[in-house]
Amino acid sequence: MHTDPIADYLTRIRNALKARHRVVTMPSSKMKLGITRVLRDAGYIANFKEVEGKSYKILKIALKYDPETKQPAITQLVRVSKPGLRRYTSCESIPRVMNGLGIAILSTSQGIMTGREAQRNNVGGEILCYVY
Repeated sequence: MHTDPIADYLTRIRNALKARHRVVTMPSSKMKLGITRVLRDAGYIANFKEVEGKSYKILKIALKYDPETKQPAITQLVRVSKPGLRRYTSCESIPRVMNGLGIAILSTSQGIMTGREAQRNNVGGEILCYVY
């Protein structure tokens, strides 16, 4: 049993990027699917697919690399809100990541979205992670 499945999700992606893997697989959940959709829409991953496993669904994520330099699109994944210390923010105080170059992923009452989308929708929520 994992106490923090989001940290496990981010660590699996981090490890796959360091090992230069094209695809990373992991058990799926609604939260992981939401974060993966945000990463794809922001252009940090190429694509993803949810497939049926033996007893649970599996999430397959195709990672994205620069074609010339072979550098990954994601340089840092930082978990902000942890099970022992949750971090919440209002729509007015959503942090800017890397002076606007990165994104903050939030879990709001309207679903999982980036910090910019949350400001546009005028909602706050739990800051899950920073990506840049």
